[in-house]
Formats: sequence, C-alpha cells, structure tokens
Amino acid sequence: MIRDEIADLLRRAAEAAQASGLLPQVSLPEVTVEPPQRAEHGDYTTNLAMRLARAARLAPNQIAGVLIQSLPENDAIAHAEVAGAGFVNLTLRPQYLAAQVGRILEENVRYGHNDQGGGRTVQVEFVSANPTERLHAGSGRAAALGASLANLLAASGWKVQREYLVNDAGSRLEALGQTVLARYLQALGREAEVPKDGYHGEFLAEYGKQLAAEHGHRYVAMDPREAVAELTRIAVEKMVSLHRADMEALGVEYDLWFREQLLHDRHDLDEVVRLLREKGYVAEREGAVWFSSTALGDDKDNVLIRGNGVPGYLAADIAYHRDKFIVRGFDRVIDIWGADHQGHVSRMKAAVQAIGVEPERLTIIIHQLVTLKKGDEIVKLSKRAGNIVALSDVIEDVGKDACRFFFVSRSADSHQEFDLDLAKKQSSENPVFYVQYAHARAASILRNAAAAGIQAGPLRLEHATDTRLAKLLLRYPEVVYGAAAQLEAHPLAYYAQELAAVIHKDAWQDLRVVPLQSTPGVPSPEVSASRLTLWMAAKQVLSNVLGMIGVSAPEQMERIEGEDEAA
Repeated sequence: MIRDEIADLLRRAAEAAQASGLLPQVSLPEVTVEPPQRAEHGDYTTNLAMRLARAARLAPNQIAGVLIQSLPENDAIAHAEVAGAGFVNLTLRPQYLAAQVGRILEENVRYGHNDQGGGRTVQVEFVSANPTERLHAGSGRAAALGASLANLLAASGWKVQREYLVNDAGSRLEALGQTVLARYLQALGREAEVPKDGYHGEFLAEYGKQLAAEHGHRYVAMDPREAVAELTRIAVEKMVSLHRADMEALGVEYDLWFREQLLHDRHDLDEVVRLLREKGYVAEREGAVWFSSTALGDDKDNVLIRGNGVPGYLAADIAYHRDKFIVRGFDRVIDIWGADHQGHVSRMKAAVQAIGVEPERLTIIIHQLVTLKKGDEIVKLSKRAGNIVALSDVIEDVGKDACRFFFVSRSADSHQEFDLDLAKKQSSENPVFYVQYAHARAASILRNAAAAGIQAGPLRLEHATDTRLAKLLLRYPEVVYGAAAQLEAHPLAYYAQELAAVIHKDAWQDLRVVPLQSTPGVPSPEVSASRLTLWMAAKQVLSNVLGMIGVSAPEQMERIEGEDEAA
C-alpha cells in the first residue's frame, strides 16, 4: 500500500535524523499516515513529530522540519511541508501515482488484497436463527454483514470458514412442535390451541394446512408426545430448507451448516460441565448447576443445567465454542448476533476464558435493529403477533443487490432505516443504483473506445480530475485493510459511493476518451489512450468493491433520464 511506503520513508527519515544527531536517540513510535481532511493539504499527513516531541524534548514544528530535511531520496514524494502544530503534509508525484495505477490492472481481481491474516484461520458465524420461524429483515442485515466481513478477511490473508449454527435442539423446539400440532389439528377442524409461548404467525397456520393435506389424520391417532416429536423434526427441516433458500436468494454461501444436535449426541455438554467443574467454575444450588461466571468478571452467575435436568442454552453455547476453538482449532472466532443478545456477550467471553481460551480470540459483533419503511410509513414487526415481514419478501421486493448494499451501508452498532421504496428507484438517489451505474458507465466507455479502435496507453496525470480519480483508486487497498482490521463492512459502501460520485460528477464529463464529432482531435490520441487506462482501472476497482459487498457489477444499465451518452 502507498500508505505503508510513505510510513517507511518517514521512519527512515527519523532514523537518519537520529544518526546525524538532528534528533536524540529516543524510541520511535509506530509511524502512522492518513489522508488529510482537506485535499489542499496534500495526499497524506502524519503526526509523528508531535508524538516524538515529549521524548525528544523538542518543539513539534522543529521535529517536523527535521523529518522533512532528512527524507531519503525517493520517487514518491513531490512536496512536503510543516503544517499546524507540527503535522507533516506530503504530496505525491504524478509520475509515481501513474505507475501505481498500473498495479490495479496487473493485480486485477486481487487488487486491494493484503496479508494481514498471515494464513491464520478464522470462523465467521452469522445469522444462525432458530429454525422456528421465517427469517426477517434483521437476519438479512446479519447475513450481508457476515458475508462481507468474511470476504474482507479472505482478501486480507485469513483462511475463512463461514458457518451457520442450526439450533435443532432445546426448549424452543418443543414449543414449535406443539404449535405445529395445534395448527395441524385446527386445519382438520378439531379443537386445538396454540401454546402461549408458541408461535402465532400466519406462516405456521398455513403450514398446518399443508401438513393436513399431505398426511390426513396420521397424527390425530398418534400419542401426542410422539406426534409433537415427529412434527418438530419435520418442521425444523422445513424451516432449515427455507433459511437455506433465503440465503441463496441473498447470494450468501456457507461452508458449513453446523447442527447443534451433534453436540448433544457426542455428549459435549457433559464434557463442558466436567471441564468447568474441574476448573472450579461450577456451583450447585437451588437444585440447578450454575456456571460461576462472576468469578471471571460477569455481572451474575448463569444456569448450566436446570433443576429438571435439562441443559440451559448457555451449556450448548459453551460446548459449541469449545468445538470451535479446541476441537476444530480456529485461531479466531467471530460471532455476529442481534441486539437482543447484547446481555449474553460478557458471559460468553467469561465462558471461553473458563475453558482455557484467550477471550481476545473471540469477537462478538452486535448488529442493531432494522426498521423497514415504505415512503413515510414504518412497516411494523412483531414476532409475538406473528406479522413478521419475511426476508424473502424483502428480497423479492427490492432485489438481492439492494439488500446486500443497504444492509452494509451503516455501521453495525447503529440502528438502520431501510427505505424499501428508495431501494427500488432507478435514480441517483438510490445508492446501490448510483454505484452500479458508475460501473456500467465505465464499461460503456471501454466498449466505445474499442469500437473506435482506441487502445490503452501510458497513464499521464495532467488534469485535476484524472489525478483526483487516480488517487481515489489507489486508496482502495487502505479501505480494505482498515475495514478488515476493524471488522466493519460499511467503509466499503462509503468508498463505493465516493468513487461513484467522482465518476458521475467529474470524470464522466472531464475525461472523455472518444473525441466528440463537434470537437475533432480533442482529446489527442495520447490523451485518449491515457484516459482509457484510467477508466479500465476505475472499472476494475468498482467491480472489486461491489464484489466484496456481494453486489453485481452490471456492464449495461438504463440511462438516467436527462443525462448524456458516453463518449
């Protein structure tokens, strides 16, 4: 990355200044460089001088001047100056920038990749909804976030496994089976009531009718306990198949759908209790078995085995994480949970520590709620009332691409308002359409250039717009690196929109490749060849960032009304 090259030059400058006696022999901090807030301040800036000031006992401005004076000869930096309280602002040479753009075309789909992970393994587990109901919009946000983060980590040198936990064991499945039996009996005209803690949505009512049509009176004469057990199994598989279909429709792929029942079959929960007891983290009181998580900083102890001998959900969660870290040996695990699991974070961290795993190897990302909106009207969601807006309906309404882009366009820790009407607009107001249209425009320029017999040539940055576009393209690897390091997908959406804005507002008009008939000879063949190279790079970067988000990069789209044709 360019940023790393500049940081290395600054470190070498500081070391050279120390060797020559211009700076005292003090420990050098990590050199960080960032784009300045204002373009007129150059391409990069560093606060290294201010960070050195206390140890060196010199004024930051003085240190900044010494750093500039001591910069080694290089092809990258055209100009450096002291700014503000001691910042060093740096401007890059156009020739250097042009050479760096060539890397985009050389690296192609791998442009932006890095080796941050160093080949270590990471498991990303996301969505993992109970197979008791249809997936809703919140699940879509988790899916888009998890898939994009997995893509980022894979592009950053991690060996990634994408996993969905199928919760096919536990007390909620009993409630599911009882609900399905009641709906089935109702469909046959028999008296039956859905349990208060059951599922009251229309979907299971319709499913009950389907079962009645398929199986007739099969479950009427059956022992109720046997009927509930069999209907639970059938309903779970039905729900899992629907969840799989929703993920496929959203373009989300998993490496493994892990069954919780496997943990029970292998007696992993018993092993976890034994292990925790051995380490002194188990207490027995009130007829139950407790995990003494307060000993590890949690705010309260938590039940492992209830008084009736049935394991609590925490026991299964600990067994699952033991399987992740100890049995399968992942170096790092990332769980993506909904906002209703916020209170579970501290006990899960305590749990992995209790089984001998460093807590920092587990990262839990909490995503906040999604509010669906149509125009000025909020679409209400209520699990208990059963009027959930199914994720499949959202995908069908606005499309996979809009879902994937919108769901990652906000930080996971912020509430999201998803405007369904906006997501369908074919206008610049719709951010996903705006970015995809930028890619289609770049593709049209390449087609028109090919039709005119124009070939790409050496890049010459001689225009304010081509220089601005080149700099923005070269920032993409830094966006990927930072997003992967911070486990945030929304910087990808921000960057894509910023790049699209430069293309639509400036480059489209300023960087014509094919001369207009009204102005023959403009641009010159050399300029056309140079600009074509830049447009090829822009198209590649747009394709890469859209692919990272999980959005298609169309070659052609309907032209926005009132806008001119490509040149």
